[in-house]
Amino acid sequence: MKHIVTLTLTLFSFCACTSEKNFSNDTDIVLTMNYPIVGTNQTLSFNDCEIISNVYEGASFYGQDSNYPGNIPSYTNNGDGTVTDNVTGLMWSKSPDLNGDGIINYDDKISLEESEQFIKEFTLAGYTDWRIPTIKELYSLIDFSGIDISSYSATSTEGLTPFIDTRYFDFGYGDLSYERLIDAQMLTTTIYTSTTMENAKTLFGVNFADGRIKGYGLTSPKGEKKFYAYFVRGNSDYGKNDFVETEDGTIVDKATGLMWMKDDSGKGMAWQEALEYAENYSYGGYDDWRLPSVKELQSIVDYDRSPDFTSSAAISPLFNCTQITNEAGQKDYPAYWSSTTHQRYASDRVGINACYVCFGRAMGHMGRWIDVHGAGAQRSDPKNGNPNDYTNGFGPQGDAIRIYNYVRLVRNAETD
Repeated sequence: MKHIVTLTLTLFSFCACTSEKNFSNDTDIVLTMNYPIVGTNQTLSFNDCEIISNVYEGASFYGQDSNYPGNIPSYTNNGDGTVTDNVTGLMWSKSPDLNGDGIINYDDKISLEESEQFIKEFTLAGYTDWRIPTIKELYSLIDFSGIDISSYSATSTEGLTPFIDTRYFDFGYGDLSYERLIDAQMLTTTIYTSTTMENAKTLFGVNFADGRIKGYGLTSPKGEKKFYAYFVRGNSDYGKNDFVETEDGTIVDKATGLMWMKDDSGKGMAWQEALEYAENYSYGGYDDWRLPSVKELQSIVDYDRSPDFTSSAAISPLFNCTQITNEAGQKDYPAYWSSTTHQRYASDRVGINACYVCFGRAMGHMGRWIDVHGAGAQRSDPKNGNPNDYTNGFGPQGDAIRIYNYVRLVRNAETD
């Protein structure tokens, strides 16, 4: 089956393009590319535990993130307190130092309610159209050359590597006068359609200190939950999917230029098995399916959907999602593996975890099993092992450790 490009690419100012594709149902699909996915910048390769030499096709652990770099991150420092992302076309405020004292600490943090007033008067570099980012806009900045500090016990930040490019962006860890180093959660406008911690109204944020998306309750023991913030302007279509189903049983996102399998793997598997499953998969006349990077995978989350709100997975109903029973005995939906390793601050086990995205509840054990981080969270699991070793989960919120996560495959739609 041959799939041909039928229209010459047309470049846009932010390096997006349109192309008209002819798929097996003879329907022309125009790839608008309004939502280009920025690569993770993960150039290292890993086995189940540690950094290894670059792997090549046919070798064990081939198909991981470093083998498919995608759109290489590219930024321009505009010299006026703003940074332009040359892949997405978004312009960002360079620093979360909101009070302008030259120090990023708790005094710069802001609640969602405070930010909604603050942004009305924010005129950085003379622009008046700044906005608070959505979770998909903010996640475009995450950089998986970062190292998770969850297991870091010292107080100095010297030598730490956050999950954002500090050559272009200013970054601050948590202020030890009030909180932990890991408390570097960043603000978005994306509110969970359900609640976490049983009844807490919840906002999805990105933590560039530990490399995760979690839902954070909007209140804390100190009152309103406060966040660091980067603000954004431009490309108002960024983060908006435009799915088209083909007769092949695939789904093309015209906004990202990615083609997805409509069905998932139907079963869970360890990370290495997931890589092998993807690399050996052939469907619809294509044999270049791959395990998606975590940023590609997060791009198909639908944050307007959740098991509690829509009785569905947090994904477009065009996709089929295998139903599972979660740790609390509820009807739920799987987490999906990505090809991206989640590096830990532990030299002997730096590569033990890989990232996944929750399309069902992000379960944790807090005396009993509950949704602690929300459908649409991005966390990580050990790449192999026995889930029964984690009967009460892992970490401060008792994150459920499943290890055998599901798989949804992707390929580039613009590839013949």
